[in-house]
Amino acid sequence: MPVKLSKRPALRGCAVLAAAVVTLLGLGLPTAQEDDPGLERFYRQHVKWGRCDTLDAPKDLQCGKVTVPLDYADPKAGTLDLALARYRATGDSRGSVLLNFGGPGGGGVDQLAYGGKDFMGLTDGYDVVSFDPRGVGRSSPVSCGEGVEDIPDGTDDSSELGADPRAVLEEIRRTARACAKHSGPVLPYIGTVYASRDMDVMRAALGDDRLNYLGFSYGTRLGAVYAKQFPDRVGRMVLDGVDTLTEPLTEQGVAGAKGQQAALDEFIDWCTEDIACPFGQDARTAREEVVRLVESLDEDPVPTDFGGVFTGQDLVSALSQALYSEEMWPTLERALAALVEDGDTRALQSLAGGGLAVPVRGDHGDLADPEDIPLDNLPAALMAINCADDPDRPTAESITRNLDRWRAEYERASPVFGPYRLTEVLMCYGRPKGTDFIREQVKDLDTPKMLLVGTRGDPATPYRWTVQTAERLGSAAVVLDNRDGGHTGYASSACVQRKVDDFLLYGSLPPNGSSCGQDEDEAR
Repeated sequence: MPVKLSKRPALRGCAVLAAAVVTLLGLGLPTAQEDDPGLERFYRQHVKWGRCDTLDAPKDLQCGKVTVPLDYADPKAGTLDLALARYRATGDSRGSVLLNFGGPGGGGVDQLAYGGKDFMGLTDGYDVVSFDPRGVGRSSPVSCGEGVEDIPDGTDDSSELGADPRAVLEEIRRTARACAKHSGPVLPYIGTVYASRDMDVMRAALGDDRLNYLGFSYGTRLGAVYAKQFPDRVGRMVLDGVDTLTEPLTEQGVAGAKGQQAALDEFIDWCTEDIACPFGQDARTAREEVVRLVESLDEDPVPTDFGGVFTGQDLVSALSQALYSEEMWPTLERALAALVEDGDTRALQSLAGGGLAVPVRGDHGDLADPEDIPLDNLPAALMAINCADDPDRPTAESITRNLDRWRAEYERASPVFGPYRLTEVLMCYGRPKGTDFIREQVKDLDTPKMLLVGTRGDPATPYRWTVQTAERLGSAAVVLDNRDGGHTGYASSACVQRKVDDFLLYGSLPPNGSSCGQDEDEAR
């Protein structure tokens, strides 16, 4: 997910809490049709756009909403209002291009408000639109609540998990019940299968016959699921930073930890060449210092100006966000120096947080007020959606039997990120089975050609996932190889941006397997 700066404090232990997010089945139900009984009113609505009521939002940004059924199988069971934002086309509009910035759990309204300059080229032909998916931001945000104690995760020798697995697993279930209590009725109906149907309602409400789409990171999973469910409604679709459709969360966690560690090593190599680096000028020692800093903050958290404390997990979250882009390295170096030298956590909290809140003005129904968006919404939504999308469920027996092996594997992948990625093994424990639709059905697409962008040095979505997903999707997939680093390519590579814009605006696809070179503007 692209980096987002936040004015909000980070919630202590949010990733550990999120490891126990409860969710119900994300079923691959029959595709909703515009003329299905009970769905006509959703497909016939039109978005009413108004001004976004915030001093920080660009004046040309407009906000609105779309109403969707809580449960597509039972449209009378209730509705949700989803927040949207757009920049209007500067010339003749051929319709809309819908953006999803990833996560899962990232809000599109904030990203479009504060990162919209990267997409102004698309306004030559489109209204550029993004949204907060169900369970995220202003769209019925999920939460595990405040004041829930940290869950032992088995990542150190003193963990209770090794001594009494039953007690700890019961604690996970208790926290899961808290997530259900604080999340409201949306939680059983969260996940990518539902979100893809919501996008089809958005398409119709925006007045488009086909969905033109640009998805980043998790947004590529969402785009692929949409394409499988609505192949006749796919327009020009770009997937940048391609997610896996098949690997279980345990394997995704190891891959993610390895990628993040590689990015951290590169940052430390860069930092230690600067006299101002808070970890000194020896890279090996600096890596050890980072591990010790995380451990010390978990043992003795630092009080913050916002109230509460800043933990090692909060530091890991900040590192994760900042390492997505080399452009953030100077900011990260200064933020780490402020912590190490002065005990000042504010800059790191802004990196670790979940995004800027954009108030929405006008008659927009039941959209959540930004001040009411839970501080843990991003990690709670991330884990709830991932849980709904994965059919695997660890058992108490498998956790107890495999924990030591898993712990060693994750720590080999990264001594910094591995222990926290390990919580993904536990996060769906005891929950109803998630959907197998994505793993079993999203393949062999019968759609127009779509562009898949893979970045060789991507720390979050390894390039091999682009290759594997392209093979899985079949002849519809055209791959652009971005021979550079960072998470996704559109905002960091002029070559990638130009080729994506050419496809979305003019339908001009690069040859399959073509590339953008490192630090080059021209494709080879």
